[in-house]
Amino acid sequence: MRLKEIREDLDIKQKDLADYLHIKQNTYSQYENEQRQIPIELLVRLAVYYNTSVDYLLGLTNERRPYPRS
Repeated sequence: MRLKEIREDLDIKQKDLADYLHIKQNTYSQYENEQRQIPIELLVRLAVYYNTSVDYLLGLTNERRPYPRS
């Protein structure tokens, strides 16, 4: 997953994202390090936050732009 890469590119701290997601910082760290699977609803919230697609966050595409929303 690209969670760490995109977060660091934008100079965002894990704590800030954890607060946004209403989780603990160490839980978010485990998502980034793939020690724990991120729930789909949090993955979607991160895609919205970063204005990208879930596919990009999961490494399924290199296209950073989000899909058109309906």
